[in-house]
Amino acid sequence: MKILLTTTSFQDTPGPHHAMLEEKGYEIVRERGPLPEARMLELAGDFDAFLCGDDAVTRAVLKKSLPRLKVVAKYGIGLDKVDVPAATELGLPVTFCPGVNHTTVAEHTFGLLLALYRQIVEQDNAVHQGQWKRLTGHELMGKTIGIAGLGRIGKEVAVRAKAFAMEVLGYDLYWDDQFAAQHGITRVTDIEDLLRRSDIISLHMNLTPETRHFINAERLKLFKKNAVLLNCARGELVDSAALAAALDAGAIAGYGADVLDEEPPLPSHPLLQCHHAVITPHIGSRTYESVVRQATMAAQNMINILEGRPALAQANKLP
Repeated sequence: MKILLTTTSFQDTPGPHHAMLEEKGYEIVRERGPLPEARMLELAGDFDAFLCGDDAVTRAVLKKSLPRLKVVAKYGIGLDKVDVPAATELGLPVTFCPGVNHTTVAEHTFGLLLALYRQIVEQDNAVHQGQWKRLTGHELMGKTIGIAGLGRIGKEVAVRAKAFAMEVLGYDLYWDDQFAAQHGITRVTDIEDLLRRSDIISLHMNLTPETRHFINAERLKLFKKNAVLLNCARGELVDSAALAAALDAGAIAGYGADVLDEEPPLPSHPLLQCHHAVITPHIGSRTYESVVRQATMAAQNMINILEGRPALAQANKLP
């Protein structure tokens, strides 16, 4: 069996997931993803399995990969870079890893929030440059956080927000009444209302055609002037140009993100020029603990399919 392994977290982090592949005697071809469609097309056709991250697994890539390809094993939970309908049509199982990174991403969300609220990055840079620069920040206690997307990660953010004595508003089409009641979360059914009422807006939604540019120029006008936006989901949920303009104009106070609509970004990316944006390189789920969980599940999913057993989690249903 020949495996294309592209996720850098899997490759760079020690753990039992490496032994799982080695014990099977697979031939492993390692690439440093995420790979664009052009590179995936160059590689397609010579592998029994893709163990991939955010690579462009398009219809064209899948078709060229047949008849040899048996499974697309996604490391992580986001499937927007995989053409799942095309895979289903072509009879290819797509596996993924739900429930393994929600704690890590929620913690990173609060890392970004605290960095913005206490201006940590700016003051750290100043101290390292020999300046004793003391800026005045804000407390989280008493602030209202609006969570758009109350799935596994959104729920973990909500739990941590309550620990900071924050008021929590939630927006989701699928509402967990029991969880909301247990943790004192107020449901908001109108996203515009959530944006108006929140001091902090945190995005934890899937990327779909309907949610692309979910935060756009019109919705940014609804934000409080001192509001902060957080995005540890997908960069494409936000219209980067519109957000950069709002930040530059002082229409909102800050943006904390672990994702961009272009990864890695060009130096000219509009958000990289914004003073009040704290951006990390898609590391929200990259901890030694979470990587091992994700990598182990992704590898086991792949092994199960290759050996004729059901995956631990499969995203598509095949006939």
